[in-house]
Amino acid sequence: MKQALSLLELNLLVKDTLENQLDPVYWVIAEIAELNQARQGHAYLELVEKQGQKIAAKIRANIWAYTFRGLAARFESITGQSLKSGMKVLAQVSVTFHEVYGLSLNIRDIDPNFTLGERARIRQEVIDKLSREGLLEKNKALSLSKVPQKIAVISSATAAGYGDFVKQLHNNRYGYQIHHRLFQATLQGNEAVKSLITALQSVQSQHLTHPFDALVIIRGGGAQLDLDCFDDYDLASEIARSPIPVITGIGHERDETIADLVAHTKMKTPTATAEFLLSGFLEFEEQLEWQWKQIQRYAEQMRLSEERKLRELEHLLKQQANFNLQKGREMLHYTLKQIRTLAGQPLQLSKIQLHNLNLILEKSCSQRIKREKKQLDLIEKDLQRLNPLRYFDMGYTRTEVGGKPIHQVDLKEGDEMETFGAKQKIKSKVIKLENYGK
Repeated sequence: MKQALSLLELNLLVKDTLENQLDPVYWVIAEIAELNQARQGHAYLELVEKQGQKIAAKIRANIWAYTFRGLAARFESITGQSLKSGMKVLAQVSVTFHEVYGLSLNIRDIDPNFTLGERARIRQEVIDKLSREGLLEKNKALSLSKVPQKIAVISSATAAGYGDFVKQLHNNRYGYQIHHRLFQATLQGNEAVKSLITALQSVQSQHLTHPFDALVIIRGGGAQLDLDCFDDYDLASEIARSPIPVITGIGHERDETIADLVAHTKMKTPTATAEFLLSGFLEFEEQLEWQWKQIQRYAEQMRLSEERKLRELEHLLKQQANFNLQKGREMLHYTLKQIRTLAGQPLQLSKIQLHNLNLILEKSCSQRIKREKKQLDLIEKDLQRLNPLRYFDMGYTRTEVGGKPIHQVDLKEGDEMETFGAKQKIKSKVIKLENYGK
């Protein structure tokens, strides 16, 4: 039987072997899976290496309080963020083995430039991929309304940036009204990307029935590495493909996230985002006022121009009227002269014709009078010849019976008759009637 070792002896052998065979320190690249700080100031970590989504290696590590205080402060001053889970780091470590607690790493230093460089490398890969897919300018190609009145907002209701944004909109000194609706999302941490994409999809779904003029993504600042979720490819792709113009106001003054790059418009802070929206209203109002002034100025110019044209036209009309009047007077004078000239000849001719006609008429009338007088004389002679009185003067008489001539009466003996002569009327009675003739 071989000589057996106690567990303590074995662990001490392992410890001694490691201390003699390994270098004092190594630089190791790993991801911080867990980080907990004890009350004494020590930091206890779990470091992992992943291949895809699987953990290929894992080990415990610690940073003693004195080292952690200076290391953490320097790291935060350079990166803008404290050490935390999910961060990939380049750490200087020594391998230790404790006979009770086992194998672990003692972290003596962490290179902050590696963390920044790793982040920059991943970020550039995402930018290059978006560029190849034509997504960097896709959302910018959308038309943003000059006066966006219906806004979808992706943020956290408790975020200070969201409060600043809403306050700036509601308390604007111009009295503009902007209708906004909040779509709640987590803005940092492991769930941020998924939460933001879900909110984006909710906005797009609502946009189909109740269209929005713009989509605003805001948060209230934070450390540099707190913004890692806004460098995520899936989130950037979703923003780029949004059918609504996206305005970002993530609140980080120094750096530009990939979400800023693919958005339609990038603003530095939520307050600046609200001011940008309000500036569209103000610019539109100022443009309207400028156009109104232009219209007034143009109208005044047109009025003055038309008045001048009217005066010129009035002057021309007066000149033309006077000219036409003068010309008309001259034509009238000329026409009257022609009329007098032309009328004088026919008048003279008419006078001669009238005189000749008068002579003819006088001659004709004289002849007619003589002829008629001669005819009257003949008629008068006939009348004289036929006058009954003339017969009385010749000794003839006229006898009537009952007022009728005797040739119209059937005479009988005893009838009384009246006989009229030139100077006498004789009454007689028929004594004897003797018929003769046919």
